[in-house]
This record gives sequence, structure tokens and C-alpha cells, in this order.
Amino acid sequence: MRFGGLATILVALGAFGATAAEAAGPACDAALHYSDARRGVSVLILKNGKPVCEGYSAQGGPEVGFEIWSGTKSFWGIAAAAAVQDGLLSLDEPVAKTVTEWAADPVKSTVTLRQLLTLTSGLTSPPGRAMPFAEAVTWPFKAAPGEAFIYGASPYQVFGLVLQRKLAAAGRPSDPLSYLRARILDPIGLKPTDWRRAPNGDLLLPQGAVLTAREWVKFGEFVRARGVVGGKALVDPKTFDELFVGTKANPAYGVTWWLPRPSNTPLAPTAAVDLSLHASEVPSDMVVAGGAGDQRLYVAPSQGVTVVRQAYFTPQMVIAVRAEAKAGNKWSDAEFAKLALAAAAEAK
Repeated sequence: MRFGGLATILVALGAFGATAAEAAGPACDAALHYSDARRGVSVLILKNGKPVCEGYSAQGGPEVGFEIWSGTKSFWGIAAAAAVQDGLLSLDEPVAKTVTEWAADPVKSTVTLRQLLTLTSGLTSPPGRAMPFAEAVTWPFKAAPGEAFIYGASPYQVFGLVLQRKLAAAGRPSDPLSYLRARILDPIGLKPTDWRRAPNGDLLLPQGAVLTAREWVKFGEFVRARGVVGGKALVDPKTFDELFVGTKANPAYGVTWWLPRPSNTPLAPTAAVDLSLHASEVPSDMVVAGGAGDQRLYVAPSQGVTVVRQAYFTPQMVIAVRAEAKAGNKWSDAEFAKLALAAAAEAK
């Protein structure tokens, strides 16, 4: 993964006015129109830390947060890299080292944290539901670790249990969100509107973050800066680079991030990022956090570009969104990414 020069985190925040910036040119207009026509509520494009295209529609607004659904997953790859730096874990250690409930099982005992976070552990998930940590541990496997890409929530909730127990053993507050806030969110000034939890209080790691576009873009800028703020790396640099390497089971998905790599693995409808089908049409170093309803965070370091796109979506809308796609109004990451990059290129 190639990155540009060191980003100055939060430069964009200081550049925002009280209202949304007007479209900078025809390419910006095109990007906004493409999003608006597909339930879009916000588009924000930064070039070298400066907002160059910003717009809101329907229920959207600069101060309105929306659930980013599975876009939430990408926070936990970064959190894992922070935990490596803190000496709490390594990506290739067995999950069973911490989740001792798996230690006696010949299959579960071999699963690594990396396999959990790349969705190649073999663990299954209930459709459309993230459960408490203890329940996630009990779900069955349908493939040997490393052999198949199985999209779902359970692996991230198991990672939540790992992180919770690691933190408690180290004498730290054990809530994963407290750790993420202290290590990443607070240092970059990112304030979620909300973050949903399971009924028992366990954090939802695979989904649940509610953010405004202006807040989510701060995370993208942090990634564009390779996890460096004020000259200090907030995460382990080697692990950070490993987040953006795909697996044999799915080259288009790294450690919680979608990648523009050809892949024969069918992508789940909850995160149907089509860049794998158009890998040659976008920068090879582009990485994507993607969630249901076409919530997206794109980071293209070689271009100095970070993009947020949000849309109105609830789980009850799944059938309507599918009908929308069949009617010829399907969301395409490749198409929008090209429009967004063009909008960044036309900015002065």
C-alpha cells in the first residue's frame, strides 16, 4: 500500500464553514448527483486535508449523524494495530489463548486473530444480527480456518471478547470502545454521534457507529497519514501495513478493509464493494470501509484524497434497495470513486 506525504490531521475541520461548501465544479456536481440519486445524504471529499467538495441532501446535514453499519468494522483493524503497539496481542496468536472456551476444540483452537478480522476463520453468523460476545463464541464453523471468506458479525464480536479480556488482564478499562476512544478517537478529535450496543451492554464491533461525514472523514485522514499524528505513530507501523493485504480466500478484503483486488469470492449484499471487478480503474492503493446501504469511506493516499459518502438506510429497506438496483439505479463504488477522484482533481 502506497501512501502520500504525512497528512496534517484535522486541517479539514478548521477549514469547514458553518454550512456545507458549494460544489467546486462540474465533477463535484456529478459526484453529488450520483449519490443523491441513490438515497444519498452526504458527500465530503478532501484533497490533501482540505475540503474540496461537500454536499447534503434529504435528511442529511453537517451535524447529522448516520449509522455507517459495517463501515464500523474498519475501526477494529486500526484498534488491533494499536493493541499490538501496546503489547496486548499479536495478529497471529490463537484466539484460544484468550478465549479459553475454544482451547479444547481441534478446529477452533487453531483460529488466529488475523483470521477473525479477515473473516477467514470459518465462523458463521446469524443473518443481519450482531450478538453479545459470549453468544458469538458459541456459533458453529462451516469451513476450516483460512480456507473460506465468510462475511458476518460473529468474528468481530469474538474479537470484542478477546480485547475485553486482554484489557482487563492488563488492568485497563475493559470496554473496547473506551480503548478505541483513548488510543485513536480522542487523539484525532473524532466524536461519534452514538455507538449501539447489544441488549446486555456489549459493544457492537461489526456495526453500530453513528457518525457525521465530517467526523468519519477524520478517521480516513488518520489512515491516509499511516496512523501518525503530530509525528507520532499511534499504532504499530508493521501491523498497520498488514491491514491492507488481502487473503488467499479473498484478495479483495484485508484486515477489516476492502481492497481493489480481483477476487472470485462473491461479496455479501451488506457490503457489496464492486472495486474488485474494476481494480484497474481506481488507484491500486485505495482502501475502503463499507457498510450496508452503500455507506463508504474511501482513502486514496497516492492521490491525497479521502472521501465519505453516506446514504439513508435501515434494515427494513433491504428489499427496496435490491429493487432499486434491478431497476438500473445500482450503486457502483468504481463509478462513484472515479467521480470523486475527478472532483478532487478539478479543485484548485
